[in-house]
Amino acid sequence: MTVLTRRRLLRRAALSATAATAARVSVRPTAGVAISAASALTAACDPDSPDADPNPERRLGLRFPDGFRWGAATSAYQIEGAAKEDGRGASVWDTFSHTPGRTRNGDTGDVAADHYHRWASDLDLMKDLGLRTYRFSISWPRVQADGTGKANQRGLDFYRRLVDGLREREIEPMATLFHWDLPQALQDVGGWENRDVAHRFGDYAAAVFEALGSAVPVWLTINEPKTVVQNGYLGGHHAPGLRDPEAAYLVAHHLQLAHGLAVRALRASADARIGPAFNLHPCYPVDDSPEALAATHLYDGYENRLYLDSVLRGAYPRDVLDDLGPGSRMVRGIKDGDLAVISSPVDLVAVQYYTPYYVAPSGDTEVRWPTSEAFWQQIFPDGLFDTLTRITRDYGPVPLTITENGLPCPDVLGADGTVDDPGRVEFLRDHFAAAHRAIEAGVPLESYHVWSLLDNFEWAEGYEQRWGLVYVDYPTQRRTLKRSARWYQRVIRDNEV
Repeated sequence: MTVLTRRRLLRRAALSATAATAARVSVRPTAGVAISAASALTAACDPDSPDADPNPERRLGLRFPDGFRWGAATSAYQIEGAAKEDGRGASVWDTFSHTPGRTRNGDTGDVAADHYHRWASDLDLMKDLGLRTYRFSISWPRVQADGTGKANQRGLDFYRRLVDGLREREIEPMATLFHWDLPQALQDVGGWENRDVAHRFGDYAAAVFEALGSAVPVWLTINEPKTVVQNGYLGGHHAPGLRDPEAAYLVAHHLQLAHGLAVRALRASADARIGPAFNLHPCYPVDDSPEALAATHLYDGYENRLYLDSVLRGAYPRDVLDDLGPGSRMVRGIKDGDLAVISSPVDLVAVQYYTPYYVAPSGDTEVRWPTSEAFWQQIFPDGLFDTLTRITRDYGPVPLTITENGLPCPDVLGADGTVDDPGRVEFLRDHFAAAHRAIEAGVPLESYHVWSLLDNFEWAEGYEQRWGLVYVDYPTQRRTLKRSARWYQRVIRDNEV
C-alpha cells in the first residue's frame, strides 16, 4: 500500500467519522443553492418544514407483484440485551461499548430493547403489522461463548423458539449469521486479521445450520463487511476501534472468505437459500471531468465492486488491488483457491441502501441532498433504483432482497400516546416507489425489509437515534406503533404504495 493510498483511506475514514455538528456545513441540492444543515434535517423529519409533503400517505397506485414479501429487520446486539445470560460470551461490541468515550452517553447493548425476554410479544407485534418476512441476526457469542467448540444449547434454543414462533405466525424467518458481534475471545487472537477466524466462522455456521437448518428458508452470511472494514478498522468508531488501513483490507478478504466458507457449510447440511448482505452506495462524479470520472470509478471499487466482484465474479477488481499495491497485507493474504471459495454460488444478494456518494477529482465527496439525523445519510431515493438496476445490469439476474433501508427521526411519544413521524412515511414511500420502478425495469427483487422494526442500540450513537417503526420507551420497554408502522401495515395489506 502506497503512502498516498494510506493517507487517502484514512482521510476518507476521518471524514466519515467526523461529528455531525462539524460535518454538517452545508448541503447542496441539484439546483446548486446552498441550504443549511439544519434545514436539511428539517426537510427529512419535521412535518412543519415547507419542504415536507403535507400528505405523505397519499396513494401512488403502485402495486407490487403477487408474492412480494414485506418485512422488517433487526440485529442481535442492537435489540436482544441479556448480555450475560444463558451462557452468552462477551463480544467485541460489549468490550467497545463499555470502554469510556466510545459510544454516545456511554450507552451499551446490555439491555437494548430486551428482545431476549420479550421475543414472544414482539412476534405478536410483527403479526399485527402483517409482516411477511423478518430478518434478524444470530449472536455468535450466544451460540459459542468463545467463538469455538461445542455450541451453547441454551443459545440455540432461544433461536429455535424464535424461528418456530415466526413460522407459527406465518412470518418467514431470514437469519443473518454475523452482524458485527464477534466473540471477544476471537478478537483476542487477532480477530478478522487472523485468517483462522474465517475458518472458525465456517464451523460456527455449520453448528447453526445443524440446529436450525431448513427451518430457516433464507440465510445471510456476513452483514455489511464494508462497515466492519471502514468503521472498525479505518475510522475506529466501531468495534474493535482500530485505524489501520493495512489491517482493514486484510480483514475485508477474510470476511469474504468467511462468507464463502459459510455458503459451503450450508450446501453440505441443509436445504435452504443463502447469500451475502452488502451495503451498497451508488457513486456519482461531481462533474464530467476525466479526473472526477477516474476518482469515482476507484471510489466505487472500494465501496461496491470489492465485495460484489469477488462473490459474483470470482475476482477482486484490478484497480483496487493495484491501488492497494502488491505489498499490501490484503494482496499478500490472498491464497490459492480463496476466490473459488468466496465465489461459491449464492442464491440471492441482500442489498442495504442508505446514501449515495458524489466524488470529486481529489477523491473526497460532496453532499448534494438533504441529510437525516445521521449526518452521513443523504436522502436520495433514486440511488436505490440505480443500485438495484446496476446489479442486474452488471452481474445478471441474481435474485435480490432489500434487507435494510430507513432513516432516524427525533421521534417523541406524544401526550396522547402516539408517535407522529410523517418524515419516515415520506422517506419509505419514495424508496418503495424507487424499488417498484426497478422491478418494472426487470430487476428480480423479491422482498423489502425496513430498518428497523424497533428503536434500538444504534452502535456508536447509543440510544440517541431512533430508526424503528416501533417506538421503544427504554425505561419501561413499552412498545408503541408509530404513524409509519400503521401506514406500513396498510402497504403490506394492499401490497401497494
